[in-house]
This record gives sequence, C-alpha cells and structure tokens, in this order.
Amino acid sequence: MKRNQTLGIVAAIGIISVAVYGIVARQGNVEAEDSCAINAQLIERELAPLATGEVAAFQTPREAQDLSGLAFVNSDGAPTSIGDFSGKVLLVNVWAPWCAPCRREMPALDRLQAELGGDAFEVVPINIDTGSADKPQAFLESIGVKNLPLHRDPTTDVFQDIRKRGLGIGLPVTLLLDRSGCQLGHMAGPAEWDSDDAKALIKAAVGE
Repeated sequence: MKRNQTLGIVAAIGIISVAVYGIVARQGNVEAEDSCAINAQLIERELAPLATGEVAAFQTPREAQDLSGLAFVNSDGAPTSIGDFSGKVLLVNVWAPWCAPCRREMPALDRLQAELGGDAFEVVPINIDTGSADKPQAFLESIGVKNLPLHRDPTTDVFQDIRKRGLGIGLPVTLLLDRSGCQLGHMAGPAEWDSDDAKALIKAAVGE
C-alpha cells in the first residue's frame, strides 16, 4: 500500500475515533445534567404537597439545579463544598448575625439537627460575614447552639451564586438538596424548621 493511502486511512480512523468519543462524552454529560431533572419529576408529587403551614413559602423547582459545587470553608477552616456531603440530604441555610430573621430561626435549625441529623440528613449552615469568625461564633454561643457547626464563606460567593440562580434575594435563604447535591426546593426567608410541617418535608426528602 502506498504511503499516502496509508496516511489517509490513519487520518480517517482518527476522525472517526474523535467523533465517537465526542458522542460518548456528550452522552455522559447529558446523563450528568439529567440526574437533577430526574429528581424534578418526583418533586411535585412528593414534596410540593408538604409546602404548608410553617413551610408554606417553600418553593419547588421546575427544573432542579445541581448545587454540589457551592464552595465554602468548613468548621475546621478547610475548603469544602456541598459535594463533600454526598450521601446525605442537606438543608443548607445561608445566614449572618446582622440578619434579624436569621437570628430568630437559628435555634429551630439547631433543634432540627439535634432531632433528625445523622447519616441520612444534615443541616449545613453557611455564615457569610466578611470579617473574622469571632462575631458569628459569639452569636451562636450566646443563643446556646450546640448542634450546628460554623461553616463560613467570607467571600459571599455562595450567596451571590444563589442570587444569580434566582433562589433568593436576601437573607436567610435555605436550600433543600438531595444526596447528590441536586435542588429539591428552597425557602427565601425564615421558617420554623423544627415544626411538624418542616419535619414532614425533611422526612419526605430523606425517604422516611
């Protein structure tokens, strides 16, 4: 076989290989993107009817968003993200001590974690004060919080990302996420998170 013909065949094989790889890669990406959409099909049937009473303002999404990439600093001072909590249903609460509604609902979140927190569920509060940890830590101690860690995002990027996604314009904002970090719903504003209404919502998300 002539050299030019050989090179032509090799080039054709390369093009076909790239095309096939591209199709497989796109299918993989679609599957990853659709993983949240699959949850969205269940949200209206299982969670939306429970948005009543103390959690009547809870909103379920038309299309669930993947929030596993939200990054912050954990209570040990190490960089972390929602994805690091994979395997648990999460109630992510973004707060600050200068936010009066945040201050009022924090004890309820602490009681919720004490009652339902464990291998299947966790409350993940993220403080967005831009200063040191002293003020939020002092606040938590002053109200007797015992079950919630002080996770922080002094850059406020978490809150800005949430705002860009249309999930809240002020504090507090609370996100209910499934075990892979996909959005199940959100609450803009405070709630009595240890109420029977809220616990029914959480338990439905966990699958109890």
